Amino acid sequence: MKFSLIIPLYNRPQEIQELLETLCLQTYTDFEVLVIEDGSTDKADAIVNTFKEKLDIQYFFKPNEGQGFTRNYGFERAKGDFFIIFDSDCLIPPHYLATVKQAIDTQQIAAFGGPDKEHESFSPIQKAISYSMTSLLTTGGIRGRKTHVGTFHPRSFNMGLSRKVYESVGGFIITRMGEDLELSMRVIKAGFKTALIPEAYVYHKRRTSFGQFFKQLHFFGRARINIFRFYKEELKLVHFFPLAFFLFCCATVLSIFISLPLCILLTSTLTLYMVANLLLSAYLNRSFKVGILSIPAVFIQLNAYALGFLLEGYRYSVLSQKHVKNRKVL
Repeated sequence: MKFSLIIPLYNRPQEIQELLETLCLQTYTDFEVLVIEDGSTDKADAIVNTFKEKLDIQYFFKPNEGQGFTRNYGFERAKGDFFIIFDSDCLIPPHYLATVKQAIDTQQIAAFGGPDKEHESFSPIQKAISYSMTSLLTTGGIRGRKTHVGTFHPRSFNMGLSRKVYESVGGFIITRMGEDLELSMRVIKAGFKTALIPEAYVYHKRRTSFGQFFKQLHFFGRARINIFRFYKEELKLVHFFPLAFFLFCCATVLSIFISLPLCILLTSTLTLYMVANLLLSAYLNRSFKVGILSIPAVFIQLNAYALGFLLEGYRYSVLSQKHVKNRKVL
């Protein structure tokens, strides 16, 4: 079985170098790498060229269209039997492809996803962000874990699909804001077998500052509403948790001016939740510093997601009302 590893890239040459270095260490070697530069101004062609003697690798440059359509560009040029998508900010452990190959052979999987973990080289902020995105105490707990809410939907930072799946359902039909979830749902509805491969994990660096993390999670919140446009049944109660947290934080602030007992109750509840996150993160990361940093990481994750969720929800509601009014006029 030949794998085609498809990696979209936009202005991150240093990231692609680190990713390609990990691919050189794979124990299963029947694979090709397609790096597709999505209209970057800071190009990585020179870096990619240094790996041509180590990897079966191709570099492409195209106008900027976003990650979804850039992956489609890779699908169209891939020669493998199975396509695997990585984000450029991932590091791949040596056993990854061998693990995927074994799972596909034994379980007859047509599409898969894997978890993300923090690497020992990550900064304390990156480890705190990784905790907030994967902890069972936050909505990140459903992302690529053995226990998750509802049907497992592969995510494009670590996602694979067979050539047969691609030829049957096509690639991404939207390029941003939940494009991976939309494709996963389409694959599942087409009747193909999908699965989580727990040991096919990647080390996902995500963003390196809280400011970047806020922008990313704000975008994720908007993406959830964008998915709602296609699959209304996929908006679950769990997706409202960040919004509930945001409203709870607002209520806690307002309670200062309303009632001292209420303020004490809400503040105590919020403090207990954050202390629980601190202790769990410190335990999992063996670092009290990472535990402390996990408090702002959790605040940012939930509140940024909620704000994006609210913004796109408002836009969707307004656009829907305008559409109804226009139909009535017609």
